[in-house]
This record gives sequence, C-alpha cells and structure tokens, in this order.
Amino acid sequence: MRSPHHITTHPYTNPYEELGRLDDGPLDGPTDDGPLDEFLREDIREEPDEQDGAAAQDDPWAPPNHRRNGRRRRRGRFSGLPLAMKAVVGVLVLAAFLTLADRWALLYAERRAADTLKDRLHLTAAPEVQIDGFPFLTQVVDERLDSVKVTVPDVAADRISLAQVTATARDVRLDTDGPTSVRGADVPHLEGDVLLSFADLNRELGASQVTFTGEGHDRVRARGTLPVAGHDLSLRAEARIVRNGDRGIATHIGGMRLDIGDLATYRPGARTSEGLHLSRKSAARLAHETRKAKALLSIPSVVRRLGVPDSVVRAALRSESKLTELTGTPRFIHQAMRLNLIDLALDHPQLLGLLGFDPALLDALPRLTRPVLADQLSLGFRLPEPPSGQVRLRDVRVEEDGIRVRLEGAGLAVGGK
Repeated sequence: MRSPHHITTHPYTNPYEELGRLDDGPLDGPTDDGPLDEFLREDIREEPDEQDGAAAQDDPWAPPNHRRNGRRRRRGRFSGLPLAMKAVVGVLVLAAFLTLADRWALLYAERRAADTLKDRLHLTAAPEVQIDGFPFLTQVVDERLDSVKVTVPDVAADRISLAQVTATARDVRLDTDGPTSVRGADVPHLEGDVLLSFADLNRELGASQVTFTGEGHDRVRARGTLPVAGHDLSLRAEARIVRNGDRGIATHIGGMRLDIGDLATYRPGARTSEGLHLSRKSAARLAHETRKAKALLSIPSVVRRLGVPDSVVRAALRSESKLTELTGTPRFIHQAMRLNLIDLALDHPQLLGLLGFDPALLDALPRLTRPVLADQLSLGFRLPEPPSGQVRLRDVRVEEDGIRVRLEGAGLAVGGK
C-alpha cells in the first residue's frame, strides 16, 4: 500500500506544441470545418510557390499581343471551313470583282459615247447615253449591243428649241479595233420621240407675252398681249399642228384677233369679217353718244354701208329722239360692227379720232398681216437630215406639257470608217 503522501510525477509538456502537431497532417475521420477554416485553406492554396515566384521575377514583363492572338484565332476559324464553302466564297468574291469591272467599263463607254455624239452632231450639251444588257464586256467582245438609249436635251430646230429628243436603238453593231477601241456603230432600227414643250415656246416666242396651251389632240391655243404702237393689244389665236412631210411639222394659224380694249377688234385678212371693227359694246354706246353717232351718219359712204334709208338718216340728224331710236336698234348695232374702220381711216381719219382711235395705232395695224402674225406664232420645225439612213416622223399629238412627235429611223450609222 502506497503511502497517502506518495505523489506521482509526469513529464512537463508544452500545450502549444500539441496544437502544432495537430496541424501537421490530416485528421482521421471527417472534419467539421466552418466558413473560416475553408477560407483559410483556400488562401493558403493560392499563395505561389517560392520557386514559381523566383521564376516569375527572372522573366521580364511584356504587354500582351492581342493582334497576334486575334489573327491566330481568325486563321483557325477560316481553316475550319469545309472546302466547298471556301470555293463558294472564292467564286462570290471573283464575281463581285468581275461585276465591278463590267460596270466601270460600262460607265466609261457611256461617257465616251456621249462626248462623241456631242462633237459629231454639233450639240450644245452632251447627251445622256444608257447602254442596256448585262454583262457589257461580252457584248463589246461580240461587237453587238442589245439596246442603247440616247437622250439629247435642248436641240435647236429653226426658230425654236426642242426640249428633248429621245431615241432607243436596238441590235447595234459596233465597228471596233478591239474591246478598247470603238470607231463607230451601225443602227439598223431606231425609235424615239421629240418633245416641244410649251414652257420653251412661252420663253422663246414670249417676247410679246404670249403663252401656249394644249387644246385637243392636235390644237394649240395662244393667249397673251402684243405691243403695237405703244398699245398692249390682247391677242388670241389657235394653231392646228400637222405633220409636214417625213421630217417636219407645220402649224396652221387660225382665229387670230387683236382686241383694242373694249373699243374694237382687229382680225388680219381681206375678207369682209376681217379688218378693224367696232366691238359690240362700243357700237351699243353710239345710242348714248349723240356727237359720235351724228358724225358717223354725216358720211354718205358710211350710211350706204349701214344700209339705212336716207329719209331715216335725215330724221335722225334733226331729232335726238329719232337718233336714239335708230342707233339703239339691234340692226344698227349689227351693221355698225360690220364697218371696216381701216377703210374709213383712209378717207376720214378725223372720224376714227372722234371714235377714240390713236392715229399711230391705225397706221401700225395694217402692217400686222396674217402672214406676219402667223410667223410670230409658228411652232413648226424640221429634223435635220442624217448623213446616212433615214429618219421620219410617225405621228404628232398635243399633250398637256407640249407637242410630242414620234419618230423612227433605219440604216443609220455613227462614226465608222
């Protein structure tokens, strides 16, 4: 039996060393780690090795080359395409280049053709040339164009200008020394039309402030003013448009009249209804203008033309009531309107002055004959004769914007040997 005073002694151990031994290796069995333990372990794993850190310090730093990497990636993507897809892409690229070259050659040919036509036809402006058909280069090699459309603006034709001449040639045969050298062309057939615009007519023939408008399918109406001896006379006329031969059109001017206010109307010509005549309003005023009526009835030649009996005239000259009764009748007004005042002006100039006419105007009106006025209002023109082949007009019609003439041609040649 041990003595109660016997004391057993154990060797001394450091508690911190025991904790360190616990961390030297994995524990047997599952561990119950908390969020802090998991974080500490990840942080320890992410710390770089001392050797890796030394190697990283030995290598110099350089910026990354993204372009080289991008090219490598692109080449890798394209190299992964099938061979058939690469062939399709190549064909499309080649077709695009060929199409671009064909369109460039077409634009160049159209410009050269426009300049050539301007020089050889002596035009004031280069025409617009449009070559149809695709591809263009194969047509040039074949020396044959499917269709060529030429639009020529502002072509001089006699006294007027043609607003536009449009022609379309088909099956054009080229005279070439190769695809890059075209000497000329043969046009077996051509169709087109000519526009004579009313806007141009109003500008070119509008010195007298006359405007032209369409009226029906073959008539043109002219309205405006014409200055004569310091007076602006109101002008009215009608022109019938007809074809004149195979290459021209003519205008037959009719219904020409010049109104001198509400005093009188002048119609050029030699017929009874033509000449200078009082207007209806002016003739009716004689019933209230006693002095003018007595002056008119005092001339025997006028009385004979009026067809008034001498006894009635004598009574009217003695009594104003009889005069008013005579001049107010419809028959007297009608007969007074039939008097040609131009004839009276030769023998009784003072009478026309009494009626309100300017003597200078009476001298100028007889010079405005029908041919003179018709020439001022003429809309006719004639197409120039081509150096080869023929061009003829098919029909003429009046439209809202002007006079349109259809034409056709055959056996034409441009340039060549």
